[in-house]
Amino acid sequence: MKVDVSALVHTRTHHPEAIAEAAARRSRRPLLNEDGKLMIVAADHPARGALGVGGDKLAMANRAELLERLCLALSRPGVDGVLATADILDDLLLLGALDGKVVMGSMNRGGLQGASFELDDRFTGHRPEDIQRLGFDAGKLLLRVDYDDPGSLTTLESTARAIDDMAARRLPVFVEPFISRRTPEGKVRNDLSAEAVTRSIAIASGLGGSSAYTWLKLPVTENPDDMARVMETSTLPAVLLGGEVGDDQDGAYEKWRSALQLPTVRGLVVGRSLLYPADGDVAAAVDTAVGLL
Repeated sequence: MKVDVSALVHTRTHHPEAIAEAAARRSRRPLLNEDGKLMIVAADHPARGALGVGGDKLAMANRAELLERLCLALSRPGVDGVLATADILDDLLLLGALDGKVVMGSMNRGGLQGASFELDDRFTGHRPEDIQRLGFDAGKLLLRVDYDDPGSLTTLESTARAIDDMAARRLPVFVEPFISRRTPEGKVRNDLSAEAVTRSIAIASGLGGSSAYTWLKLPVTENPDDMARVMETSTLPAVLLGGEVGDDQDGAYEKWRSALQLPTVRGLVVGRSLLYPADGDVAAAVDTAVGLL
């Protein structure tokens, strides 16, 4: 579909309450369908200043193009829903693209990419009360732990309280944990070794006063053969994240395929690699990912 930016701006300017009205009349569905699997398209990167895909540092900066790619992805059979920040979800509500879909609000985007405070990842996005008020289906938060950065402790504590608040509302929250380190140049890098991913799962699983509504959103380890052992760390349901796959789309699919066979893995949450595939064919990339489930 072609997104009419002028129409969106006109509605936002003259009828801002249309967003809440669209949320109120949105048709909903269970988090999981009969097959028990989830295929979610992610688009919460821009709010953290992470606009790059491959060599294009501003690939996600054109909002109309991003919305069109999202609408196309959401229209494909087998796609269950979307993960995004309020600005994007508000646009999708106005476009009528969220009916019958799982809607996940992104909760902490304060750890801006490249910032000195990147690991003090404050909750600047959806609050649990926002997710409940809008009738959304789940929340997602990012938890990067660097043992050398005190900002990680702030993020750990606020993450635990967010898990508590979501559990009190009986709303699922997807926690995306990493063990992270800064390079000598100061850039944050996530450690995808089996030991680091195992440790991140153990830390995330124990946060909050209840894990009843906690899901994990996890990367595939550097060596995909390690995933079976790594996923033995927790009984929490998990989905796999996509991350940056570069030109090796087929290699990414194969990693996901193997990990999706593990008993705790319930689906995929993938963003840039499906919305901005190297060959430009969003529909084909999405359909291939859906086929893995």
